[in-house]
Amino acid sequence: MAGKDKQESIFKILFQNQGQVYEVYARNIYQSDLYGFVEVEDYSFGNRSSLLIDPSEERLRSEFEGVQRSFIPMHAIVRIDEVEKEGVAKITDTKGGTVTPFPMPLPSDK
Repeated sequence: MAGKDKQESIFKILFQNQGQVYEVYARNIYQSDLYGFVEVEDYSFGNRSSLLIDPSEERLRSEFEGVQRSFIPMHAIVRIDEVEKEGVAKITDTKGGTVTPFPMPLPSDK
């Protein structure tokens, strides 16, 4: 357990955004003071020195460039994992996928 304390935690966060599933990596994640939101800080993206560049990761890198903290609605979170090392951040379509959106109540006109 002592070795785990020295190593900084990395979290893999999967969340839905505009019909797509975002997979990002961050070092800090916690419940927000804003009710119903999760705060994500210190995003982590792959090495810029690698020869192969994933366009999906580059899109995420540019989208989150300069972002200090994100507030993600809890109902948009698909999964949060603590991982040993960061992977490749990516965006995938939910069309035909295995991710089912959380059911939302329909507004009634009463």
